[in-house]
Amino acid sequence: MNNILNLNSFDNDFWTAIDKLVSDNKIIIDRPNGTAHPKYCNIIYNVDYGYLQNTKSMDNGGIDIYVGSQKEKNANAIICTVDLLKGDSEIKILLGCTDMEKQSIYQTINCNANMKGILINRE
Repeated sequence: MNNILNLNSFDNDFWTAIDKLVSDNKIIIDRPNGTAHPKYCNIIYNVDYGYLQNTKSMDNGGIDIYVGSQKEKNANAIICTVDLLKGDSEIKILLGCTDMEKQSIYQTINCNANMKGILINRE
C-alpha cells in the first residue's frame, strides 16, 4: 500500500493549465442565460454558456465554458460529460459559478438518458 501513487498530487498543475486556457483565449458566449438549446428547446440555459475561441474539443468546436455570476471569474469547477448520441466525451469549464449555478448546470446536463456528467470542484 505504501507505493500507491498520490492521485491528487497533480491537481494544482491541472487547474493551472485550465486557468491558462481561460486567460489565453477569448470567451465567446453564444447561448446567454435564459436562452433555449438550439436542438432541444425544452433545455434552457440558466448560466451564460459558450466556448473558448482558438481551442478544440472532442466535437471539433471550442472547449465549452459556463460563466457564472460571481464577481471574480475563476475556474472553480469542471464537468466531464459523456454524450451517448454523439458518442463522445468532453469537459466543460465552470468559471465564476456559485454553488447554486453549479447545481443547475449539473442537473441540466444530467436531465436525460443520453448525456451524463460528473462535476469536479476545484479545492
